[in-house]
Amino acid sequence: MPAAEFLNPSTPPPPLGSAEEEAWVWNQIKSEARCDADAEPALASYLYATILSHSSLERSLSFHLGNKLCCSTLLSTLLYDLFLDIFSNDATLRSATVADLRACRFRDPACVSFSHCLLNYKGFLACQAHRVAHKLWTQSRKPLALALQSRISDVFAVDIHPAAKVGKGILFDHATGVVVGETAVIGNNVSILHHVTLGGTGNLGGDRHPKIGDGVLIGAGATILGNVKIGEGAKIGAGSMVLRDVPPRTTAVGNPARLVGGKEQPTKHEETPGESMDHTSFISDLSNYSMLPNLPLWKGYQRSKSLSRWLVGVRKKQLYGIGSQAYVTFSDALSGHAGRASSTSSSTVIAEAIAHGLTLMQLAIACSF
Repeated sequence: MPAAEFLNPSTPPPPLGSAEEEAWVWNQIKSEARCDADAEPALASYLYATILSHSSLERSLSFHLGNKLCCSTLLSTLLYDLFLDIFSNDATLRSATVADLRACRFRDPACVSFSHCLLNYKGFLACQAHRVAHKLWTQSRKPLALALQSRISDVFAVDIHPAAKVGKGILFDHATGVVVGETAVIGNNVSILHHVTLGGTGNLGGDRHPKIGDGVLIGAGATILGNVKIGEGAKIGAGSMVLRDVPPRTTAVGNPARLVGGKEQPTKHEETPGESMDHTSFISDLSNYSMLPNLPLWKGYQRSKSLSRWLVGVRKKQLYGIGSQAYVTFSDALSGHAGRASSTSSSTVIAEAIAHGLTLMQLAIACSF
């Protein structure tokens, strides 16, 4: 991000993990809060109470989390003391908080400032509260850790078991509906979108949840089940269902998920998707992109070179899962296209299939030969 986009361009961002990093981020947050208070007087008292009246980032964050998560049984003052004690005495947690702030600010174009993230990003806030709950869990203060998990779930709609291990530089983008199981592990510089589940496969105990490597990107609505390993720098497409290991720097998409390029020689990328947030780099040409790239339907169509010849093979197959009438009308419609041209694009095939009530999966199974 260009230095000109910061309020203090004369002091560019220090290197990640440096001793000056926390102080630099806190100075940025205070400068942004002052500008916001001047620009929007209605927020001035809120910004003063939450940011400007505090002497450090951990005090501001503890105050804000305490107010967000308090209830009749967990008072804000109790939570403030709890958060402040843990953040103040654990430099590793403070470093992770700063890394998470930078991840939100630099990876999400909708994040306009560090103070915006601190105040309003529930994924960031849920992650910081989870870090405290995890610390309590490791100190054998499990009842309090579980009570805190419950409040995080109620307030932020993010459900992370306090035993789950989470690295630093984490972006929970939008965050609603994220579920992370007890034995899950999330590495560093990982980006996870909303409605992602890192879950188990049944009611068995033990090590039963996914292990997410560094630099992984998990798209919205993806589900990863079982004690599987998602390799460093891998990419999981939105809505995918992952039940097996995913090699490093590969892309898995679909339900059940398949590796782009095939299992034997999957396509690999050089960038770190958890940092670049590039969800679609594996799509080089939209006209050649299919949701079922390796199924025999497309192989047969490409071999035939002509829709007329392809239909000969199609007509020999019994339709799976839909009525024969729909298959007949679909087949007749394709015959009409074949009569008008020597070849027809795959988009025409898909359009006619949808128009006649076939899903792509049904079409692929019915038309494989």
